[in-house]
Amino acid sequence: MASRYCSLAQQSAPVFAPGLTAERLSALVSGSRMWVNNTVLHYYFFDGDSDASVIAVPGSGATRRVSWVGAEEQRDVVRECFLEWQDLGIGVTFAEVRDRSEAELRIGFQLGDGSWSTVGKDALQVGLHERTMNFGWDLTAPGERGTALHEIGHALGMHHEHQNPFAGIHWDDEAVYAELAGAPNFWTRDKTFFNVLRKLDPNEVSGSAWDPQSIMEYPFSAGLILEPEQFRAGLTPPGTLSPSDKEYVQRWYPSVGPTLPPALVPFRSAPLGLGPGEQADFSVLPPETREYSVGTFGDSDTVVVVFEERDGEPRYLAGQDDGGTPHNATVKARLVKGRRYFVRVRLYSAWGSGETAVMCW
Repeated sequence: MASRYCSLAQQSAPVFAPGLTAERLSALVSGSRMWVNNTVLHYYFFDGDSDASVIAVPGSGATRRVSWVGAEEQRDVVRECFLEWQDLGIGVTFAEVRDRSEAELRIGFQLGDGSWSTVGKDALQVGLHERTMNFGWDLTAPGERGTALHEIGHALGMHHEHQNPFAGIHWDDEAVYAELAGAPNFWTRDKTFFNVLRKLDPNEVSGSAWDPQSIMEYPFSAGLILEPEQFRAGLTPPGTLSPSDKEYVQRWYPSVGPTLPPALVPFRSAPLGLGPGEQADFSVLPPETREYSVGTFGDSDTVVVVFEERDGEPRYLAGQDDGGTPHNATVKARLVKGRRYFVRVRLYSAWGSGETAVMCW
């Protein structure tokens, strides 16, 4: 029996300015969808009559409401899988919220709509009333818990492992198209190409070697893979987090201690002695309530994010990514006296000469 597969929505690759060096472009591609470290990702389960989609009934001109609400046992599987990722000791944590407006990740359970997720911070581009993740089948069925782990992997910024250009997979393309066109997936050729046959940019993948045991790997039945020869009879990953999965996410999101980051004082620049992929964190206690600017200086590609502390947690307030542009990232936000804010700056790459710095003014 054919497996049911995660079906990512087709999205254009990030577009960067022409003329970038290979090293700079590599850093931008690899990090463009990753969250800044020490982010709390809040997730929300659609719940209630208002949390539904109105869709067209093919051939009738009519519409019908489709619920995005999942049963509690389905939600429990997803909660357990968030906790499994978090228990790796990574610097990103997850918190369930009851208010949709507080959530970066919004989860539905529309049967028949496939299982999928946005990749990394692409979730921030999705409308507040829309899903960033969906589960289209029963997660409590035997062997299906891995689906929840897989979609959360996407939410953390991971891609499909079988699309790794270093895998050396030689497909029987027409056999793949034929299998996925039938039950239970019923995919178009375009969707099959995008999710299976298309090779990722080498800079997007988790590592320089293919990991067939990854949670981000699909199972494949016999006859779809021609090479490597040992997978002609099929590929069956275990549906659990592999050592490489753990190493990758721990490298991108290293554990962060409880120490309060240094203060960023208005009108006083703080130098950034960062290497590619490294991050600097600061706290801000505004001396007055007004609109502030927070930005970087120097020849570098960075992402700058401002969080507001609420109920002891940092909540995303504003952010900007200047990757691949000649400009510096600058965020404008209204900061309130008496509240604490956090500024996180992650460096993709430094280029040219001179130092980089961050300032609040």
